[in-house]
Amino acid sequence: MSREALVRISRLFENEEKFRSLSPEARKQLRDERSRPLVEAFFAWAKPEYEKVKHARGLLRSALGYAVRQEAALTRFLEDGRLSLENNASERELRRVAVGRKAWMFVGSDDHAQAAANLFSLIASCKLHGLDPEGYLRDVLRVLPHWPQDRYLELAPLFFAATRARLDPVELGRELGALTVPLPLSS
Repeated sequence: MSREALVRISRLFENEEKFRSLSPEARKQLRDERSRPLVEAFFAWAKPEYEKVKHARGLLRSALGYAVRQEAALTRFLEDGRLSLENNASERELRRVAVGRKAWMFVGSDDHAQAAANLFSLIASCKLHGLDPEGYLRDVLRVLPHWPQDRYLELAPLFFAATRARLDPVELGRELGALTVPLPLSS
């Protein structure tokens, strides 16, 4: 029974591998054509199999029970081509928080915890906007002493790629020295 479930699920993952490089619209269309029948067949199979084992103890009962109870959530990927079949990325991010939580209990004080949270937020923002966090911090710390105070928003991760493109790369590459601040972009 467990082998049967794994074979059925593996067919879905094989489809997803083929659809990975497609646009969300094309992925949705192919999921409707190829994956939806597999998903419907899986749940049509899983429900009676769960009824057979629901009074027994064990991993098979747990797995089938989970699948049957979470059918709506597990089939959500069929409705939107942007969604992934699996949630490994979000699980990884949650694990990072769970593992870090134990270490963060010992940051020293509330002020230290706030400073750590600020750094984590800045790093996450860099990643969100496609910036290398270390490179971003290096460049911002180089630019910051020369930058006009009323234009600090241009140094935020959201806008920094455009700001960096307007800086002189030779000046930015130096550890010390003057830095020419470009004129603000007209709003």
